Amino acid sequence: MDHPSRVGKYEIEKFLGGGMSQVYCAKDTVLGRRVALKILTATGSADEESKARFLLEARMASNIVHENIISIYDFGEDDGRPFIVMEYLEGESLRSAIRNGRVGDLGRKLKIALQIARAVDYIHSKRVIHRDIKPENIHVDTSGKVKLMDFGIAKADGMQLTRAGFTLGTPYYMAPEQVLGKTLTPQADVYAFGVMLFEMLTAVRAVNGDKVEQIFENILSQPLDLTPLRAMATPEPVVGLIERCTAKPLAQRPQGLGAVAEEIEGMLAPRSEALAQRERQDAAHDRGANPIARESLSGSRPSGSRPSGSRPSGSMPSGSGPPASGSRSGFETWMGNLPPRLRTQGALMALAGGTVFAGFLILYALLALAHVV
Repeated sequence: MDHPSRVGKYEIEKFLGGGMSQVYCAKDTVLGRRVALKILTATGSADEESKARFLLEARMASNIVHENIISIYDFGEDDGRPFIVMEYLEGESLRSAIRNGRVGDLGRKLKIALQIARAVDYIHSKRVIHRDIKPENIHVDTSGKVKLMDFGIAKADGMQLTRAGFTLGTPYYMAPEQVLGKTLTPQADVYAFGVMLFEMLTAVRAVNGDKVEQIFENILSQPLDLTPLRAMATPEPVVGLIERCTAKPLAQRPQGLGAVAEEIEGMLAPRSEALAQRERQDAAHDRGANPIARESLSGSRPSGSRPSGSRPSGSMPSGSGPPASGSRSGFETWMGNLPPRLRTQGALMALAGGTVFAGFLILYALLALAHVV
């Protein structure tokens, strides 16, 4: 396969892959930045519909700006072949991450799913249906940041193509209405999202079949088998969300991926609170290593502890009464005003010793002065 060395101001560095279109890592020689360059093949350029669809993808994607959607910098034609210039992404596709076991634990998987849901919900707000949500079209970097890619078969509301076909899309992720060639709504992307989330969690496809006809038959007539999810002890709210997203009747699916994102946020919130609680416990444990500092910082003694030499609970010296509730002694107030580094037991002992020594010096000086006088 012959690869170009340059397209306009873009200098080709390496071939990244592709099919009907080829993707390269390139350098913008004017701005000096690295970009991803997508070029339609000569065969695709010779087909008017393929060329029109490619340019439509460029125009559509260039008008969509979202933190979880790949950015389009430029597009045009070079020697009769259309091209798209996109941001260059470090990391891997979600397909690669699933295959190699790098998606992470349940929490990280849900965070990835949340970003995907937000991205697709955003394009729905722009009256665009992606129609090809699948792991290959999701990019994940090492920090877990997600980018939705490839609007090659996305369809804007009211847009018509010369050759409609239900085979547009990847069979495993097609909604029943997409298989039947019906007019699509955002619910088709909701279905594909549910199928993909199933695969993210289990690392196996939700829909089986070796031939397209068998895959379509399973999509149309076989309910999704949720056994693998429950076998992994997946939380029931997550299982229920996948079950609703992949419901065959449109009316039984969530009304949009915005609602799905809210559900996932709710699932993640308890995990975040649990983490914050653990951090608070760790901080309390660190303070607990020094009883004096702990008391000075909190204003109260921990349950079950008392200062050395104090009387047991329930026994007080004659004539004394319990301290007023919520009050603090002058010593505690003084302690609270000390810098943290002086609140340690060693620092306090050194401070006490220094005070005694200073008092001794002052007394000695006074006696010496009295003797002179």
